[in-house]
Formats: sequence, structure tokens, C-alpha cells
Amino acid sequence: MPLTLPQQTIVDAPQRFKVIIAGRRFGKTHLSIRQLAWHAKEPGRTIWYVAPTYRQAKMIAWKKLRNQLTDLRWVKKINETELSLELKNGSTISLKGADNYDSLRGVGLDYLVVDEFADIEPEAWYETLRPTLSDRRGGAMFIGTPKGLNWAYELYGQCHTEPEEWASFQYTTLDGGQVDAAEIEAAKRTLDERTFRQEYEATFETFSGRVFYAFDRATNLREWSGNPSHELHIGMDFNIDPCSAVVGVRLKDGLHIIDEIVIFGSNTDEIVEEINTRYPGKSIVVYPDPAGAARKTSAGGRTDHTILRSAGYRVLAPNRHNPVRDGINAVNGLLRSSSGVSRLFVDPKCKYTITSLERLTYRPGTSQPDKDSGYDHMADALRYCVDYLFPIRQPQKETDIKMWSHKIGSR
Repeated sequence: MPLTLPQQTIVDAPQRFKVIIAGRRFGKTHLSIRQLAWHAKEPGRTIWYVAPTYRQAKMIAWKKLRNQLTDLRWVKKINETELSLELKNGSTISLKGADNYDSLRGVGLDYLVVDEFADIEPEAWYETLRPTLSDRRGGAMFIGTPKGLNWAYELYGQCHTEPEEWASFQYTTLDGGQVDAAEIEAAKRTLDERTFRQEYEATFETFSGRVFYAFDRATNLREWSGNPSHELHIGMDFNIDPCSAVVGVRLKDGLHIIDEIVIFGSNTDEIVEEINTRYPGKSIVVYPDPAGAARKTSAGGRTDHTILRSAGYRVLAPNRHNPVRDGINAVNGLLRSSSGVSRLFVDPKCKYTITSLERLTYRPGTSQPDKDSGYDHMADALRYCVDYLFPIRQPQKETDIKMWSHKIGSR
């Protein structure tokens, strides 16, 4: 069966890694088998197909792959137990399950297809499968339907940060050409709206109760291409694990987050050292957690705020916390106003910031962000900065707006 136009578009893309998000019955299996066979045409190649489980690999692809390559008279030996084909040119194609991904270590691969990758643990890729491609600079194709904003969504976004290496594609069931419009309409009448969009339109459905619902990668992700300005604006959360900070540049009427700092098991002194290393000679304005003015960080009585001032930073914070809801509204309003204007942008390399904006949700039945999720630290750092610079309500009195100078040692 020939490739459809969308499938051919994917095949023709020159990138080493390809991520395909597609609706049901798009033709994912046909495309996967085609890619396995294509890369196995070169003599002596080692090719894998990986599904979420060994059983799924067998059910989805084994029979079709075995029969097609047998019909082409490519096969020298078939191992039904290990789901592997040894070809006459010395290449092998093997089917694997990611449910026991530790068993997949130690092999060098030339090419890899990861099917229904949204259902696979991310460690299977990052810790096990990715290293198998390194010595041979092998390529990989990830293909499947979306499952919310999990790691598959992050992988889909890799094309923004590494466009030379990664390409991403998104196609609906109708785009695949195998299911007619009448059948899709019938499914639409049967399924709930969210499930239909995910399964047939291949959309990434967001978590319910998102705190920063206005964040949209298509609108708010923007690479920073200039040099950092003389003055940097840094929102900071003093949590020890991790200590988090967003680094921004003021726009005419907005803010561009150009960098982030995340240090686990850290303290304020260490994050100051990291800022100075990355941005020597810059004028730094920090918008920290207001509680840092009182919290003592050492036996000497230093507070988080005094440490920042001693580093020569300007520290701007209200004398007590503004309502969390006001800060959240300020961030959402900057991400996208009611008139559709966006004034807050994030560089795609700021992965922790992006994840926090996308995944922080409210506790069920409350208006309080879920502090147990782990997504709140970077979100808080951003909120402190935005709430001070672009408040929904009038700001409270500053705790301090003095500049402390290393050069003269004054306070």
C-alpha cells in the first residue's frame, strides 16, 4: 500500500528524530513498518520497534511486519519467540516491550520506532533507549495518539528547541484517509467532546483546573534572540528543593522570560553565585517571596532578602503576600488578555517554567494551587515577578528598594 501524502511528508523530513501525533486509524502501523523496512535495507543494521508492552508489540506489528518482509523475500530467519527477523543482508528487526525497559540496555541501534509512546514511561526513552542510538547516531520515530500534557507533549515540543534534529507532525484521523467523514461524525455523536478531540483530532487535552489556563505554546513560546539587556528582572522562590528563579527582560509593555535557574538541595547563597556566573556585570532586580524578608537562613541572622541585597541586587517585594489569586490573574492577563493580546513570552529552553505553566492545577474543589504537585515553585517565582511589575491591584509598600553595592560595601 503506498504512502498517503501526510505519511510521505513525514518520511521526507530530514530530521533525525520525528514525533508524530495522529488520530486513530491514521495509518500509524503501516508507516511504522515502512520505516522499519526502509532503514533495514542497508546491510548490517540493527532496528527495533518498541511498544508499551511486549504483548502490544506482538499484537500491533508482528504479523504484518513478518508477512510483508517474507513476501518480499528479504527474510533469512524468523524467531517467533523473540519477535525478531534476521534479513538476508545481515540486518535484524526486533520487536520489544517498554514495560521492562531495563532489559533493553546495552545494545547499539541504527533506528528505532516507538509506538504509542505517550503510554510509555519517559525513563524508557531518556535512560535506556536514547543511549542505544548514540554510538551509531541512529534515528528514531515516535508515533501515537496524545494522552494529555505528559512527556509526549514535551517531546512534541522539541522541534522548537532543536529544529535541526527534531521534527513534529500532527494529523487527524480524517487526514489519514482510511476513515470516512460519516464514520468520524458517528464517533463524534457517541464520544464526549474531550475524548473525541484527543482520539480523532489528535489534540493535547489539558488537565482540568489548570491554574495558568491562558498559557499557549503557540502564542507564548518565543525564542530570545538578542543579548540580555543591562537590567535583568528575576522572580525567585526560596524553596530549598529546588530553589527556583526565572530571568526576564522587560519589553515595552510586557516581559520575556529568557532563562531559568533550578538548583536542587540549594540555598540563596548558591543561587546568587549562579546568577553572578551567568550574568556578570548586569544590573539585577529581584522579586522574591515576601516571606524571605523575615526568614533567617543562618545562625548569623541573615535573611534571604539581606543575602540578595549583599550581592548588589535591588530587591522589590510587598511587605506581605498579595492574594495568590491576584498574582495568578496578573500572570494569566499577561499571557493573554481578554482582548487577545499576549505580553508574556517564554524562551523554549525554559522547560521547568513551561511545565509549571502547563501542569499546575488547583486542588479539587478549591481555589488553591496544588502545592504537592511539585509544579508550584517555578510558577511562584514567575508570579512574584509579574504580580509586582504588572499588578491587578495596587501594590503594597515595598520592604526595600535600596541598591546595595559590593564596590563601596555600603548598606
